[in-house]
Amino acid sequence: MKKDSGLFYGLSAYIIWGILPLYWKLVGNVGSIDILFYRIIWSLIFMLVCLTLSKKMATFISEVKILLKNKKQILAIIIAAIFISLNWGIYIYTVSIGEVQQASLGYYINPLLNVLAGTLYLKEPLSKQATLASLLALAGVVLLTIQTGAFPFNSIFLAASFCIYGLAKKQLTLSAATSITLETLIIAPIALIYLFFISDTRFMNYSLPTNLLLIGAGIVTAIPLLLFANAVKKLSYITVGFLQYINPTIMLLMAIFIFHEPYALPQFIAFSFIWLGILVFIIGNVIEAQKKGSRL
Repeated sequence: MKKDSGLFYGLSAYIIWGILPLYWKLVGNVGSIDILFYRIIWSLIFMLVCLTLSKKMATFISEVKILLKNKKQILAIIIAAIFISLNWGIYIYTVSIGEVQQASLGYYINPLLNVLAGTLYLKEPLSKQATLASLLALAGVVLLTIQTGAFPFNSIFLAASFCIYGLAKKQLTLSAATSITLETLIIAPIALIYLFFISDTRFMNYSLPTNLLLIGAGIVTAIPLLLFANAVKKLSYITVGFLQYINPTIMLLMAIFIFHEPYALPQFIAFSFIWLGILVFIIGNVIEAQKKGSRL
């Protein structure tokens, strides 16, 4: 597999996303909100450095000037910034309280939620396979709710926030680097206010290893997003559809075998409905692609 291939970029992005819970566990002594805002600040700094070193700052400024002339795109980038920040925050919090399975469930549900959003918001036709897949996933969520006695709010919030983020991104014509930079730039003032004036701990007032991990949070946030942006340019929709399940699968395996979260037969049955829904969804996409003559 060549290093400049779409498959290499896609696999790299999803594997990094899959193992990120390990990273957030390393900064478990830092509050979830603090981690979120450090993640935003250092992501912004990392992107500005990348734009400068790659001599793409002029392109960034040019894209921003064009964006500012379009009110719909301004609103779209603000919505994208808000919901990706919410997604990151919920994700970090869910991992920090030892519920990696919940985070995994959210990212399993997300593609199916995207289908429903496409039907309701973008008025895209809903195929029979997608309808069946969504109903199976819903059955899995209902079973998990009955078993645990609590609705999986974190999972649904993760899926919904990323879904809304995706819808907002569809309205934008920005390059990946410009979009990521702007999304973090928009939230950065709130992050700085919180970290300097509201947080119980002074800015970067941790041990050296923790400070380095917080700085690294920006890098591990931006790199998979950039890898993913390159992947989607080179891969078919069907291939991306297969790859997107790598992330939650790695997370689920870590939840069971590394973090030793409870995973008995009832949870397996509930997740099986979701996996079956995903299988139906993927097979439906493959059949549709074959009818249109597209290739994986």
